[in-house]
Amino acid sequence: MTEIITAVYASKETVANVYDELVSTGIPREKIKIDADKHQVQVMTPDVSDPEVTEVLRRHQPIEIRS
Repeated sequence: MTEIITAVYASKETVANVYDELVSTGIPREKIKIDADKHQVQVMTPDVSDPEVTEVLRRHQPIEIRS
């Protein structure tokens, strides 16, 4: 089952860093959506890769994270 994980950060720079790290860990670009104005990253992920994605998102100290 596919899940969407959303994380909100304090700055646009952090959003860019999170995006780069997600891509470098092998998450396909088409599965990642960013909203720079809201400082938000959304990742569509199957349950099996959820822990890895969540780890990357938490590493950058989100203000909020939800799925």
